[in-house]
Amino acid sequence: MSPDRLRANEHTDLPPQLWVERGQQVLRAESQALQTLAHALDASFARAVQMLLDCRGSVVVCGMGKAGLVGKKLAASLSSTGTPSYFLHPAEAVHGDLGSVRAVDTVILLSYSGETEEITRLLPYLQETSAATLALTAHADSTLGSRVDLPLLLGSQKEACALGLAPSCSTTAMLALGDALALVVSEQRGFTREQFARFHPAGSLGKQLTPVDEVMRPLAACRVAHYSHTVRQVLIDVGRPGRRTGAVMLTDAERKLVGIFTDSDLARLLESDHAAQLERPISEVMIRNFQTIASGTLLPEAVNLLAQRKISELPVVNETMRPLGILDITDVMSVVSAPWSQPQHALPASSRPQILSLAAYRSPQA
Repeated sequence: MSPDRLRANEHTDLPPQLWVERGQQVLRAESQALQTLAHALDASFARAVQMLLDCRGSVVVCGMGKAGLVGKKLAASLSSTGTPSYFLHPAEAVHGDLGSVRAVDTVILLSYSGETEEITRLLPYLQETSAATLALTAHADSTLGSRVDLPLLLGSQKEACALGLAPSCSTTAMLALGDALALVVSEQRGFTREQFARFHPAGSLGKQLTPVDEVMRPLAACRVAHYSHTVRQVLIDVGRPGRRTGAVMLTDAERKLVGIFTDSDLARLLESDHAAQLERPISEVMIRNFQTIASGTLLPEAVNLLAQRKISELPVVNETMRPLGILDITDVMSVVSAPWSQPQHALPASSRPQILSLAAYRSPQA
């Protein structure tokens, strides 16, 4: 179906199947616009990346209309990936907000035509500030393209709109080029997952990138005892009221974690001759080959470890093996979707993590 058929007085006559076909045409047109842009990308893109890396201040993004909406997304993407940035509305700029632009800043101006009046009238004032200027525009010989330090060209785009007017392919290309800039700059800065987590503390992203320290039960809420004590002494020491964990963490004189003793270990120990077993040093029956996770590790790694090892509790330690807390499977599952909670990846009932699982902590030699 040709876009020429889509006239305002005809649209109600089109059957739904043609709506689908037309939607496919729009998507293919925008996809083709991105392919064309990707093939046309040249050394000017590398110069634009370097310009942003060299920026000692903020990256100021400015656009009007649909380009302004793209600009807001670009500023947000830059900020969230390690490049300080903000959006400056061109109308507000000429009513005092130009004062926020400094010589150490870099200004990105967005205008497909390169002739948007609200944008081009800013150029003399930006030149006075000595701020570096970069344009995302279609034409190098436009007013905007010819007067900035570096034009980054989108190329001529045929809009997907039946009238050839509504920004579609042009804004998609502009949006994607902005993403390419932000992500390549971020990669060149060495932006890490940990930094990303700090900038996204809320919502689904924040939960997926939460350090284990924020979810673990702190040491004060854990059962901890000295490994030289008897089983009876340990049970007395850790028998205070409150929400219990299913494992006692056993430490040496330097407060380093040297063993784990679970409730199920105790149950097995007391299967015969209760009194004698309680007087044994707990170092004789504790699990020495146990799993830990380092402080600062992101939660998804801990979730995967719990699932793979089929354990229900995971001590969190510092670089000297001193325990800082314990990560309990029930606490983890309230924060993120664990692999075993997804039906399509569900483990068999017999192999799902069991609370207080003896096998989880027992060494092969035990």
